[in-house]
Amino acid sequence: MTYEFEGKTEKEAIENAANELGLQRDQFDVEILETQKKSLFKNGYVKIAVHTADDVETTASQNSSFAAASKVVANPVPQGEFEEKLVDFVQTIIEKMGYDAKVEVVFREEKKIGIKLNSQSSSILIGRKGKNLDALQLLANIYAGRLGHEEIRVILDTENYRIRREESLVRLAYTTADKVHQSHKSILLEPMNPFERRLIHTTLNDIPDIDTKSEGEGLYKQVRVLYKGFER
Repeated sequence: MTYEFEGKTEKEAIENAANELGLQRDQFDVEILETQKKSLFKNGYVKIAVHTADDVETTASQNSSFAAASKVVANPVPQGEFEEKLVDFVQTIIEKMGYDAKVEVVFREEKKIGIKLNSQSSSILIGRKGKNLDALQLLANIYAGRLGHEEIRVILDTENYRIRREESLVRLAYTTADKVHQSHKSILLEPMNPFERRLIHTTLNDIPDIDTKSEGEGLYKQVRVLYKGFER
């Protein structure tokens, strides 16, 4: 399920969500929908969307942990029936797509498992803006749930795409903010998944005279970067 909350800061909005829903912080994912910085005539606020565990869209917001968690040394060979079935499932999907790939486990956490795809067709498996990789990751998470492990988040990556994409989005955020600050005209960015949108929001959250908000419906929404004040 998805809920919306507000607060003077992101931290306060998250605390409000946790208190009202009666959940621990690690039991839901947060997407920043809109930020309004405090000014002489307006109070600042942050609006967030909270995705609880039964919302399959929340899998996309776990991507950033792949880089840090993959540093943990892990046995790449599947351990136990669950991992064996999961790796075989991902391998089979890729083969049915007509491509070869070596699928291995790169990290394990209490409620998270990272899977790396080694393939000469990595660019195809990633797809435009990572949409193919996101789709494969979503299928892997749905399958994990059908195996009775709804609490496990499956994270897929190949060719360090997750890290490279994150760095690219941070650069895009700063470049866009600079253009908006100079022109005083808003800019609507490309459609992004929840994790990518949150990265844009948080990157620009502390930049004076710049606000952001999400627009659209569904999983892939767009972030609008606005000049705080009147646009020319």
